[in-house]
Amino acid sequence: MQQTITLRIKPEEAENGSVIQQHIADHFSTDLNSVKGYTILKSSIDARGKQPLVQLSLLVYINEPAQERIIPVVNYKDVHNAAQSVLIVGAGPAGLFAALQLLELGIKPIILERGKDVRERRRDLAAINKQGIMNPESNYCFGEGGAGTYSDGKLYTRSNKRGDINKILNTFVRFGADEKILYQAHPHIGTNKLPKIISALREHIIVSGGEVHFNKKVTDLVLKNETIKAARTSDGDEFSADAVILATGHSARDIFHLLHNKNILIEAKPFALGVRAEHPQSLIDQSQYKCATRGEWLPPAAYSLVQQVNNRGVFSFCMCPGGIIAPAATDANEIVVNGWSPSKRNNPHANSGIVVQVEEKDVRTLPELKKIYGDKLNSPLFMLYFQQWVETLAFTAGGGKLVAPAMRMVDFCTNKLSQSLPDCSYLPGIHAAPLWEVLPPFVTMALQKGFQLFGNKIKGYYSNEAVVVATESRTSSPVRIPRNNDTLQHPQIKNLYPCGEGAGYAGGIVSAAMDGERVVAAICLKLGNRGVGL
Repeated sequence: MQQTITLRIKPEEAENGSVIQQHIADHFSTDLNSVKGYTILKSSIDARGKQPLVQLSLLVYINEPAQERIIPVVNYKDVHNAAQSVLIVGAGPAGLFAALQLLELGIKPIILERGKDVRERRRDLAAINKQGIMNPESNYCFGEGGAGTYSDGKLYTRSNKRGDINKILNTFVRFGADEKILYQAHPHIGTNKLPKIISALREHIIVSGGEVHFNKKVTDLVLKNETIKAARTSDGDEFSADAVILATGHSARDIFHLLHNKNILIEAKPFALGVRAEHPQSLIDQSQYKCATRGEWLPPAAYSLVQQVNNRGVFSFCMCPGGIIAPAATDANEIVVNGWSPSKRNNPHANSGIVVQVEEKDVRTLPELKKIYGDKLNSPLFMLYFQQWVETLAFTAGGGKLVAPAMRMVDFCTNKLSQSLPDCSYLPGIHAAPLWEVLPPFVTMALQKGFQLFGNKIKGYYSNEAVVVATESRTSSPVRIPRNNDTLQHPQIKNLYPCGEGAGYAGGIVSAAMDGERVVAAICLKLGNRGVGL
């Protein structure tokens, strides 16, 4: 007999297979020898009661042989001599999973990545963290795997209508991820493990006949009769293909400028902006788990917060338990902070972006921005200019070398300049500075009220033990590259397919990967290859 059941057991029991089998036997009032095995379908933590429990959804085998979990086999074709090819600009999750989908269909992918491979990227990240030196072409955002490679590896998404989430997770497992991501409620690979997986994925693309080119920054698009024919790189090379996928990520500002300068339609888009809030992980654990110490069987606690303040959304973003605040700027003289966690999430701090929704009407009325940019605010890039302006203010307030401006949380909310700062995981360092001079007034006021209200939801959250670091500003793209809802082509340029976070159609690794696959399905219909449908 095979049957699906749900168990609610202690965290230490959930780590012991023999104990789980005894619970299964008790559930069916049967002998332990009758339980031949089980497969975990879903695992989550319920911390609502007096004691945290692990909730397991299990497929159990009673009096019949247990079956191992089956990872679907995907047939990636050899495309060395393929008749059709697609150019992919950007080797983030959207671009890489688009390439894999093309291999399934027998079409050759050609990837152009402005940055370096994952191994070479490490050196540039070390220079950022240790010396405050930022390479604009190789950093936390640019390079093989995109921003996700070195900014946590979270695989949770609510975008289950956009594509096959399980297929994305199974692909990660095939290339080296732990099978746990298939059943965890909030799957996470970890920044320390994701680079090896990305390398394996890239090697498979190349072995199958695809091409992956690093240090190839696209600086021009070759157009003829409103159709894209090729892309040119900064070193003068030209690459042509039957279609072009633009999967450049939300920080590739030069691509937005390139499109605008060529009169290719782009649009301003709302996004969220704020700070990184960091607490001692022990404080978050005690509040979320309602116990003095977490113990070895529970993972570091996470949180998700949202609040309306004067009809404006204030919410947590990319929460990193046991994590580190990372410098994520892509241009000189700017401060951008992000967060990541290693696979064990064993660092002493918990950090999260706490951000405020920014609408177009908020930006157009800022007198300081008008003074700096003037008529440029009439262009579709004006939200990008706003984002850049705040990041520049943060750099100045930090004092240089990627040192970030920061304040204790209560001090920030009471407009009191912090005289000292707590320990912080941000390696370039933090400097006490008045954040209300960095953030626009409407953001500052919303954050101040939001933090106080969050203190009502998590005991101890609103505290001067916490530090807020500016600025968290790359939550999503400030520009959308439009596309037809049916064909997914740009409405103006044929064979150009905007894709992923940079185009405004995804938010995170999994949703970007699914968008890459979805765009390939549309391209295949256009090219007459019907191996995959929309």
